[in-house]
Amino acid sequence: MGKFLRVTKQYLPHLARLCLISTFLEDGIRMWFQWNEQRDYIEATWGCGYFLATCFVLLNLTGQLGGCVLILSRNFVHYGCFLLFHPVISPHTPHFPPFLSSLRNLALGGGLLLLLAESRSEGKSMFAGVPSMGESSPKQYMQLGGRVLLVLMFMTLLHFDPSFFSILQNMVGTALIILVAIGFKTKLAALTLVIWLLAINVYFNAFWTVPAYKPMHDFLKYDFFQTTSVIGGLLLVVALGPGGVSMDEKKKEW
Repeated sequence: MGKFLRVTKQYLPHLARLCLISTFLEDGIRMWFQWNEQRDYIEATWGCGYFLATCFVLLNLTGQLGGCVLILSRNFVHYGCFLLFHPVISPHTPHFPPFLSSLRNLALGGGLLLLLAESRSEGKSMFAGVPSMGESSPKQYMQLGGRVLLVLMFMTLLHFDPSFFSILQNMVGTALIILVAIGFKTKLAALTLVIWLLAINVYFNAFWTVPAYKPMHDFLKYDFFQTTSVIGGLLLVVALGPGGVSMDEKKKEW
């Protein structure tokens, strides 16, 4: 694991950020090319009128694309994250039942928290010889919150059927989820979840195999990029580590 991190440490954070913003980038581009359909959907669903529906779509489009640009350019990353929090807390495309949609949006919020933590400085002291605040650093609590929210994604992937494979998949997945949440063997558990999610995503959400005119194409595409964003959040966990509020860090004090 240590050798893998040494080889990939220059590239892993960039890949993680790209994966993390992928669902926002795809959504913003889709709004650009499906402007009329998006506006008409909002107007019909909310009954807010043509003008307010147009303003809402414009706000989402500029917020998501603008946030992605800021994050990828590494300029004002915190502002970019705040822009992307808006579509997370106010979803407008009901691809999933409300409960599952809420869990996935919370998982995306966890990824953005990790991105905020990554963008923060290491908390250097203003005065030479004076130690930093250490465990009281907001960055470490952002990492804790991000880890806990990320694992909500896996609650939407559990299969409640009696087959042996499903039971085994649920048991292994739940064990890895718990390890990431409590911060024990965090990097290894997160990397294993990345590989598992990647395989599930490519196999079950292969939207490129469905003709574009079928509704299932958009459904699978949405699901694919949301899952990719959660993969990006987990890659940030691999790159950054669990933070100070974790069992991995507490073990160093024992």
